Amino acid sequence: MTEVGVTLGVEEEFHLVDAETMALADAPGVVPEAIGLLGAQAQSEISTSQLETATPVSTSLKEVRDHLVRLRQGADEAARRHGCRILSAGSHPTAHWSEQRLTDHPRYLRVRERYAALATQQLIAGQHVHVSVPEPELAVAVVDRLRVDLPVLLALSGSSPFWESAETGYASYRTLWFARFPVTGSQELLGSRAAYDELVASLVATGVVDDARGLYWDARPSSLYPTVEVRVADACPRLDDAVLQAGLTRALVRVVAAQAEREEPFPTPRAEVVRAARWRAARFGLEGALVDLHTGEKAPAAALVRGLLDRLRDDLEATGDWDEVSALTEQALARGTSAAEQRRTAERAGLTAVVRELVEQTSDV
Repeated sequence: MTEVGVTLGVEEEFHLVDAETMALADAPGVVPEAIGLLGAQAQSEISTSQLETATPVSTSLKEVRDHLVRLRQGADEAARRHGCRILSAGSHPTAHWSEQRLTDHPRYLRVRERYAALATQQLIAGQHVHVSVPEPELAVAVVDRLRVDLPVLLALSGSSPFWESAETGYASYRTLWFARFPVTGSQELLGSRAAYDELVASLVATGVVDDARGLYWDARPSSLYPTVEVRVADACPRLDDAVLQAGLTRALVRVVAAQAEREEPFPTPRAEVVRAARWRAARFGLEGALVDLHTGEKAPAAALVRGLLDRLRDDLEATGDWDEVSALTEQALARGTSAAEQRRTAERAGLTAVVRELVEQTSDV
């Protein structure tokens, strides 16, 4: 088998909040401060109220965890120097999009030119996991096969139930908000690298993207690195949940890559059914029934999560990750989503308390 999943890396997007009021902070000075502390592992995001970090290339979950601890600590230190804190969640519960300013960078100015209000309203944050897949043809096959399991990863990560102080009824309202862009969600089956390249060329011709970097799919072949990038998850407040996403994602990529190299058959539900499964994951998280895209039937979220874990067990044991990933999975199922926890806090103490709790969870590393 091709050496898939030997390395991985994680990108985390953070909201910046005022350390006293917990309101969204317009703090353009935080990013250069973070770059001074963390180097190229910190970078700007689309608005001046956001910051992104990226781990170095890692070979183990322990390395990923250690890097995430260091990066969260460094990002929070940079934020504190400007009277702010970092918050990791799919949405800031009370912020309004009009409170943020677009980062003055050619890339983001181009996004605004193309997408207009969608760019200036992009008040969401996610977690992206890169897993090494050296062969371009295999990367496309992996992306095709990931479609049926990505809703489970989304359900585990749901952390955006509130939007502009309103209860949305969703575990991941970020997913719905992001869906307004024409290049999000799961793609139709591609079949080959040639078909992928042809699709990218067609989308470039329409003017909807400049190149493959403009595809915001839930999983995509990276145009910068020899990886598959899985982008489906909300930003995770708790470090353990961020590590869980990394562990499950790497194992899933490794398993489906091996199946692709053996040319094993795989589920190919219609795009409409995939969208429905994604919607249910965003709507209910772990607190309701999801769609099992392997069967087309609804099933309890916990059953689908444990079913995925069982299918990944051999690979997780081979990489030495089984004990940690299985324990983190059961912990997540017992606790429920961040969205459910946020709702309980809001009912008890209000939305400002929710923001403060998310800030505390983000920095509790």
